Order: sequence, then structure tokens, then C-alpha cells
Amino acid sequence: MSVEEGTANHGRLLGTVRGPQDVKRMTAEQLDILAAEIRDFLIAKVSRTGGHVGPNLGVVELTLAMHRVFDSPRDRLLFDTGHQAYVHKIVTGRQEGFDKLRQRGGLSGYPSQAESEHDLIENSHASTALSYADGLAKAYALRGEKRSVVAVVGDGALTGGMCWEALNNIATAGNPLVIVVNDNGRSYSPTIGGLADHLSSLRLNPSYEKVLDTVKDALGSTPLVGRPMYEVLHAVKKGIKDAVAPQAMFEDLGIKYVGPVDGHDVPAIESALRAAKNFGGPVIVHAVTRKGYGYRPAEEDEADCLHGPGAFDAETGKLLAVPSVKWTNVFADELVAIADERPDVVGITAAMAEPTGIATLARKYPNRVYDVGIAEQHAATSAAGLAMGGLHPVVAVYATFLNRAFDQVLLDVAMHKLPVTFVLDRAGITGPDGPSHYGIWDMSVFGVVPGLRIAAPRDSATLREELREAVAVDDGPTILRFPTGTVAADLPAVRRVGPVDVLAESARTDVLLVAVGSFAGLGMEVATRVAEQGYGVTVVDPRWVRPVPAELVELAAGHRLVVTVEDGVRVGGVGSALAQAMRDADVRVPVKDLGVPADWHPHGTRAQILADLGLTAQDVARDVTGWISGLDAQSVETAADEATAKN
Repeated sequence: MSVEEGTANHGRLLGTVRGPQDVKRMTAEQLDILAAEIRDFLIAKVSRTGGHVGPNLGVVELTLAMHRVFDSPRDRLLFDTGHQAYVHKIVTGRQEGFDKLRQRGGLSGYPSQAESEHDLIENSHASTALSYADGLAKAYALRGEKRSVVAVVGDGALTGGMCWEALNNIATAGNPLVIVVNDNGRSYSPTIGGLADHLSSLRLNPSYEKVLDTVKDALGSTPLVGRPMYEVLHAVKKGIKDAVAPQAMFEDLGIKYVGPVDGHDVPAIESALRAAKNFGGPVIVHAVTRKGYGYRPAEEDEADCLHGPGAFDAETGKLLAVPSVKWTNVFADELVAIADERPDVVGITAAMAEPTGIATLARKYPNRVYDVGIAEQHAATSAAGLAMGGLHPVVAVYATFLNRAFDQVLLDVAMHKLPVTFVLDRAGITGPDGPSHYGIWDMSVFGVVPGLRIAAPRDSATLREELREAVAVDDGPTILRFPTGTVAADLPAVRRVGPVDVLAESARTDVLLVAVGSFAGLGMEVATRVAEQGYGVTVVDPRWVRPVPAELVELAAGHRLVVTVEDGVRVGGVGSALAQAMRDADVRVPVKDLGVPADWHPHGTRAQILADLGLTAQDVARDVTGWISGLDAQSVETAADEATAKN
């Protein structure tokens, strides 16, 4: 039977769920059936749209238990990162929205206040939920409101420093607060770090569980002695468990600990949650789950348990898209080539070795790659230490996540003029993951860092070239940023002026169009459209956008109008920096900058969002034509005024 047939034939119970109250009324047998139907539903829907299928398959029973014990939305359920909130969306009446999951006009892939009163946190960066929970619990205590606060945090998120800052404050405050540690041994990839090893040491340890069961069976035949003796041995077992479990660590902090509990056993996790709810202070409930649980293709996917695939075949789990060369692939291959030549080059990532391409380096040089967990701040300063030790670290993270380490890049790396290269994947508008994942801030935010150089390659060839140039820098940090998706076709330059590539030029020098990074192809199309209106356009790719190349200012001086187009926020962006550099050089050519407004842009495809923002070839060409024709009209008017004045 196919997944589609299973959904159609066995989704009757799921069809009755319109809110948490419907789940509360179900029997244990019905809950088991509902969990199976939810898994069929998730696989059928997410296989069409793509999304975070693995994490959600792992939290079905956990989410059901939470909604049976707590009264959302009065009780606040906070999901750290939020990509594991699909089941929560189903339980809170949003089943119909899954047909357009992560698509324009459809459900967000993360909690969304606009969708439901049951959602609160929209920021999909990890390790933040405990801090939100701490503040909420304090607010409710101060206002005298009897409301539960529940934070679901993965064991991977516990590798982030914010979690431990929050735990310290939660323990000190002592307010009622339930922390559910969803322990599946993974953040995005298998969880890294000492705490992860500590948790994994007790993950349903078969040795003492098996021994205890054997002794229980043997002693059960001795009625007068057997049961008391079993209780003694059970106490010994508890002592053994305490020796390897994190109870002592958390309880020394002042937070009670319950677990580990089988996160796929609704009655067991429900019992633990009720006890935690009634305690009256902060409690950690340690739930052991399996990412991708109940779907063999996810369970057998060793890389990431189908963490967040695109559309896939529901029966096999295989991706439907035709394989293509991604920006990430090009970076990964070139980094290995550089590492072959330079033994001082090492890689660092923050729990995303596969998605950022660092895993390719790790497979060849495992001793030269460091996955620090979800800890971008530590990654940056650890890289500073590596650089101080004579190495050249390449730190690969998503562009949105480097925002979290601004202070470390500024003061720990740049102030010491250390050679660290930050490679920012998913730069610019990334599409279906929504506003907190858009990598639109980097060129603006990090553009203020003294001595930091930022490169934006336009294609495969320039990515390879600029990565080599970046790791050759030995007197300060560098950033190399590129978008998600298929890498653009190589676009050769006509000539190079300093670091600036001239991609197209005309006999007329009306407009200098500065196309940043992946917008180079758009710039070429704009030039063709504007030329049809009788104007000449010079298209350039600055390659290194910060600091602004002096040669770019010189080129600007030879044109009537300068237009910049970039896949980043306009405020403090490349266009803004170029305008300032031109003012400093007393170049009085007008500048028009096109980019992303500093705002929270909704999820959708990259093409849809760029069209909404007017960043298409047609839109830009219309704007450029209007601006340059306006200068013509202004020149005619000025000439007429001068003639009138002479007469």
C-alpha cells in the first residue's frame, strides 16, 4: 500500500482533530492510531513541497503528549528552532495549509503568529527558546498569572551558549517552567560535544536494562524474597544511572530532572510532563526520540535522517529534482583542492557540515575539520585561536547565522588582524525558509568591520578564484558569500580593472551598472534592454565589494549615472558604501542603489520575492531607463535656462 493510499484509508481519526481538545479526549489506542496517521500525512504532504520531515517524524508522540497535558494557547509551548513544529500545527487545526507548506500563501515552515494563536516564537535560530521561556515565566509570575511555560529544546541546541546562560537564570529565578529536552542525538547532523556524549551514555543503555530484566524474571519466582530483593536491585540500578546521567549536573544548578523517558511512548511522556507541570518550579524532562521515526528512508539516511529535503518520492525517500551543481558543491571541491596544497588550511562549521560543504573536507582530512555544534560565537573565536596558532581557518556557516557572532568577528578576529576566512552559504534571499533565514544582512552588518574584505562571486569560476584569494590574505579576515541553489553559468569578463571585472561595455558611457555577485547575469540582461532604448551601459562585477575598490570609483567617474544592484539590504549595503566612496573622492555622478529593503519579507520562492522587490531584469531596466532619460530631460532644461539667461 502506498503512502497516499494509507493517508486516504487511515486518516479518519486525524480528520477529527481540529484543536488540542480533540486530542485530549482520545484513548491510548486512538492515540497510537493517530500517531501513525500523522506520520502518513507528513510524508504525503512534505514529499510534495519539501520541508523538515525527519525532525517532525521524531516528535509525533511527544507533541501529542504536550497538548494533552498543557492547555495551549493559554499555556505557552515554545519550540526551539521551530522546524519541529509541523505536528504542533496539525494538532492546532492547520492540516489544510500543508498543501502549500513553505509556499507563497501557505503555511510557514516555522511557528508563525499570523497563522495561529498557538504560535509565539517566529525566530528560527537555535538555542533561543529557553531565554524566551525564562522571560515569559518571570512575566507571568510578576503578573500573578497561573500559566505554564514549556520550552522544547533539542540536545543539539544545548551545544549553544545561550541555552546555558538561560539555564543559569531559570534556576536562579525558580519559576514554574518545563524544559523538554528532545534528545535524538542530532542537531542537524549528529550532535557534537561533551554534553552530547554525556546524554548518549544513558540513551536507553541496554546493559543495565537487560541485566535488571533478567534478575527481575529470576526473582519473580520467589514470592517472599523476590519482590523486596528486586526493589533493592532497582535502587542500585538507579544509582548506576545517576552515575552516568545528567541529573546531578542539572540539579546542582537548581533544576529538577526527570528521565530519560521514551519520547515515542505517549503514556510515559505524558506522565513525566504532568509531574513536571505540578512540581511548581523549573523541571527538565529528558525525552529520548529517534529522528525520522516510523519512516524507513529517513531512519536509514545516515547523513541527516531526511532533515530538510526538497520534494521527494514518498515511497523511497529519493529526491525528485534532477541533480545539479550547487554553489556549495563548488566551494566544497575547491576547498579540498586548496587543502591539498596548504596543510595550514582547516575547516570549521557549526553543526552543519553537510549543508555547508565542510563535510567534503572532513572526509578527506578528518583531523583538520572542527564541528563546534550550534555555537557560532565560539566558532569565530576558536578560529581566531587557530589563526594565532599559525593556521588559516575557513569557517563555513549560513549567512544568517554569522549575524550571531558579529562581536567575535569584530573584536576577536578583525581587531587582531587575523587571517580567518568566513564562507557564507545561503546569502541573500533564500526563499521558503522565511525571514529569519534570509542572508541579506551580511554585507551591511559586516561592512563596518575595519580591515575585513568581502567577496561576492558571480559563478563557479569566480567562486574558486575568490576563495583562493581569500585564503591568501594573511593580514586580516575575509568573507566569501554566495546564494543557495544551482550555480550560475560561467560569465567571462571582457577585461579586468584592478580587482573589478568589466562584463560588458558600450561606445556610450551613460550608465555604470554595478551588479553584485549572483546578480551579474541580471546586469547583462538589463544592459541589453536599456541599449534597446538607445543608452549605453557598462556592466561591472566588483568581485570584492568591501572595501570599495578605488578602481570602481574611477569607473564611476567616467559615466553619467551609477546604478548598483545587490542581494542584500540597501541600508549600509554596497550601493551605500560606493556612494560614500564617491563623495570622499569628490566624484559627483548620481548614484541609484537597488537592493532589499530592511524589512521582514514573507516566505516564498526566491524568484517570487525578488519580483515583489522589483529586482528582476525587467524592473531594473525600466528603472534605469527612467533615471537616465530623466537626466537627459534635466540637461535639456538646464541648457534652455542657460540660453534664456544669455538672451
